[in-house]
Amino acid sequence: MTRNTLSRRMLLAGGTALVVASPLGGLAQAAGPAIHVVKDPNCGCCSAWIEILEQDGFAVTTEAAAGTALMRYKLENGIPPELGSCHTARVDGYMIEGHVPAADIRRLLDERPDAVGLAVPGMPYGSPGMGPESARDAYDVLLIQRDGSADVFTSYAAA
Repeated sequence: MTRNTLSRRMLLAGGTALVVASPLGGLAQAAGPAIHVVKDPNCGCCSAWIEILEQDGFAVTTEAAAGTALMRYKLENGIPPELGSCHTARVDGYMIEGHVPAADIRRLLDERPDAVGLAVPGMPYGSPGMGPESARDAYDVLLIQRDGSADVFTSYAAA
């Protein structure tokens, strides 16, 4: 009888350990902020940026849009044309334009400024999804104000 009780306890403990360590259990615990990305369906650097966000724990959904549809989405959501890049995202009421690092998105969500969101204009080499950080060009992450102006949120020096 003791032997059967011990086996049942071991089975129960082992089963519990499997559930806790399973990939699905880990995903439920690691699910981060939900971010929706609108991008050109053929853009490889957009996909690379999305993979970086997923690796950082963001729950990413995507929507394909190209040309004037993508430009209209940007303008309707407060992204000035001069701050544009190749993809636009929405996270918790903020807009994210271009290759913004995940750490800056998290900082934005923590600080919650009264702003449209963040932008990395253009496609700077070495920004997330645009080549190795070890060969990065200098670039700024800009905080887009509600009046369309922008202030430096974070600066990244050249590598």
